Amino acid sequence: MKKTNIIINIVLIVAVAALYVLHFCNHSACNKENVDCTLEKEQVAENLPIAYINVDSLLLQYEYSIELNDQLLRKRENSQASYNQKARQFEQEAAEFQRKLENNAFLSEQRARSEQERLIKKQQDLQELDQRLSNELAVEMQNMNIRLQDSIYNYLNEYNKQKNYHLIISNSANDNILIGAPAYDITDEVLEALNVRYNNSSKPGKKSKK
Repeated sequence: MKKTNIIINIVLIVAVAALYVLHFCNHSACNKENVDCTLEKEQVAENLPIAYINVDSLLLQYEYSIELNDQLLRKRENSQASYNQKARQFEQEAAEFQRKLENNAFLSEQRARSEQERLIKKQQDLQELDQRLSNELAVEMQNMNIRLQDSIYNYLNEYNKQKNYHLIISNSANDNILIGAPAYDITDEVLEALNVRYNNSSKPGKKSKK
């Protein structure tokens, strides 16, 4: 069965990187050769109303993301096992057909042709199963990404009612931000709140708010 890529890549908000760079280049403590990344939390409020989240780190530690990923892996393992079982059975039958053919074991040419046609049909069915299982996993992964996006977006909308950031930027594998002051990094704060929110919503008798 074909491998299905389960790497999750969620983009929270598109960053205007030029604005970020211009701010630091105009700051009194910054020059072209050296960007000051030692801003304290108190200084952040006096600077740009922006923040960034390391999405890769967030998804690796967000318990809801971990749970969904485990579900996807189990589904993939079950699909793989189902496919492998049928593939082994087909290989055995194909090998038995070849052995009989080489030893003239078929009572007639028509009997050999009929068995060959049956095996060809079974091989086609196996290929269709492979494609169907792969498609199911792709759909499941897409649905998982949507649920994760909704979970994170919903929380950030509530979170930003108090924080009033103009931009919350995603930073996956340092693609969007090459250099950033740690004071603008809200990953740990958001991660902790998301996990508390998820654990509370997962308790028996409580309605999920993921």
